[in-house]
Amino acid sequence: MSINSIGFGGSLFGQAVLNLNNQLTNLSTQLATGEKSTTYAGMGINEGFAVAARSQLSNISAFGDTITNVNTIIGAANTALQSLTSIATTVQGDASTTSQDINSTGQTIGQANAQSQLISMVGILNTQVGNRYIFSGSAINTPAVASADAILNGSGTQAGLKQLIAERAQADGTTGLGRLLISSTTVTGTAPTSTGSFSVSEDAAGSPFGLKLSSVSSNLTGASVTGPSGSPASVALSLPANPNPGDQVTLNFNLPDGTTSSVTLTATTQNPPPTGSFLIATAAGVPDPGTTAQNLNTALNTAIGKLANTTLVAASAVAAGNDFFNPSSSATGAVAKDQQATPQPITSATLLSGAAGTASLSAGFQNGDAIAINGTTITFSTSSATSLTGPTYNINPTTGTVGNLLSAIDSITGTTTPSSIDGGAVTINTPNAANFSISASSSDPNAQAALGALGFSQAAGTATNTASGTTVSALQPPLRVSGSPLSSATKLVNGLANTVAWYTGNNSPDPRASSTTLIDSGISVEYGLQANEQAIRQQLEGTAVYAALTESPTGTNSAGQAAALSTRIATNLTSRPGQQQISDIQTDLANAQTSMKAASARQTQTKTQLQNMIDSTENVSTEQVASQILAIQNALSASYQTTSILSKLTLTNFLPAGG
Repeated sequence: MSINSIGFGGSLFGQAVLNLNNQLTNLSTQLATGEKSTTYAGMGINEGFAVAARSQLSNISAFGDTITNVNTIIGAANTALQSLTSIATTVQGDASTTSQDINSTGQTIGQANAQSQLISMVGILNTQVGNRYIFSGSAINTPAVASADAILNGSGTQAGLKQLIAERAQADGTTGLGRLLISSTTVTGTAPTSTGSFSVSEDAAGSPFGLKLSSVSSNLTGASVTGPSGSPASVALSLPANPNPGDQVTLNFNLPDGTTSSVTLTATTQNPPPTGSFLIATAAGVPDPGTTAQNLNTALNTAIGKLANTTLVAASAVAAGNDFFNPSSSATGAVAKDQQATPQPITSATLLSGAAGTASLSAGFQNGDAIAINGTTITFSTSSATSLTGPTYNINPTTGTVGNLLSAIDSITGTTTPSSIDGGAVTINTPNAANFSISASSSDPNAQAALGALGFSQAAGTATNTASGTTVSALQPPLRVSGSPLSSATKLVNGLANTVAWYTGNNSPDPRASSTTLIDSGISVEYGLQANEQAIRQQLEGTAVYAALTESPTGTNSAGQAAALSTRIATNLTSRPGQQQISDIQTDLANAQTSMKAASARQTQTKTQLQNMIDSTENVSTEQVASQILAIQNALSASYQTTSILSKLTLTNFLPAGG
């Protein structure tokens, strides 16, 4: 019989040694890599949490990159906005303090400087961060604004600001009186019982051009001064007796840019009369009112002529700048008349409803009627309190006036230029033509008829009628003078097809929302910017208008034009309550940065916690592993010694000798 050896590898002892060898190999790998295993299976039951944690870390890293990029954009934007503020301050200072002397190019020093400042502003507004134009809204691949040269001088068939200013100047009158008509003096009788009379009238009702008669005041002894009234508006002056020295008459005017001005003339016996005066006439030592009226007429021609050739020129340039840059616009109705026996042009005092023969709309609003202004309802109710300022709007149709209605409309639109009535033509101003509408439902025929009685009808071209009702809309800017010759034009039209688009980015009603990004799970920030925002546009517009207007180097009225323009530019570049300011934009961006800073702090804390979880799941302590290796090495050493002893044992050593 044969005796087989005992198999070491298959013995329990042998398996124990192999296990120790495997443990030593694994521990040596852990010591070298610092990780528990090279496979997910070897990481243990918590590896699923570690995998999820790594995904969250990846998201946090992406959010961190986004926050860094957005902070870079905001930093560049803040630098640009601060530069715009500095430029506007410089231009405003030039307009306020520099000399009004006209150089050989037809401009003051301040105007010449404004041209270079305009170029700088355009460059700033076309700032890029990486390949992103930061003032273009969501149109990040498109420059925000046209070049300074295109803005001022046009491009190809597209008109620039200078052309719009020139056209508007012609439309505001070429006869030197700002579209006003001053009749010749009619004299009846002879001194001392002579009478002189004449009138000052606008040339067209509802026209946006030229000087507009606002009011007149007089303390001329014995004189009759009435108006403005009629359509077009007119002031009548009659002198059946001589005024006393020092008596005055004042005519107040509305100007195209929304400002006002006046002409005051004082009666005097000084001959020749000082500027701003008219001579009290006598004939053979007796009063001559007829000649005095002629003298007043002559003085009025001179004074209005000076106003038209100085202040009106500047106001016209500013108005042209609004037509070119501004999203605001207006809707002007046809001349409307009331229900009096002899119908008169409606005024702000005209009642919204009334019986035939009264100063009320020819088709009035009735109890229960309603109209919507930009989606906000104005009701006409006799049972509710009148409210013209919101949040709810109601007018009593039996006592309310056209002026009340215009006040309510202005409250809703938020316009800074009040709506007006000129010779029976209603003009409703709106700060944003794109969003403007007045509508009356087809189920409310009284309201539709009343809009027509205000001059807003389909026939007049100021309203559209559809199956849902009547809608009044505003002209869409940019606006151009319409008509030939321009000096007799009576309206503005949309000029988009033939006018330079100064802003070339994306137009969003909420500029900040034009660029939005996630900075954390469920948390986003808005950091968009648009060059057509009010605060930015106002600075660009003021600088461009200041740079665009030129005066004759030798013109009698040139210094007056430059002074009037400078005053307006300095005023328009001053921040006004209720209007957006550059600092408001910077505050919005600062709020976004605050949100990102808070998100970064949370993410840093979360990142630490997640990394600790991963480390505890996947990593090992090298000190602990080294200790374990030492223990296993000792165990293996003892095992190998035991194995060596066992390997030397044979059965023959225990068998009897010679057996």
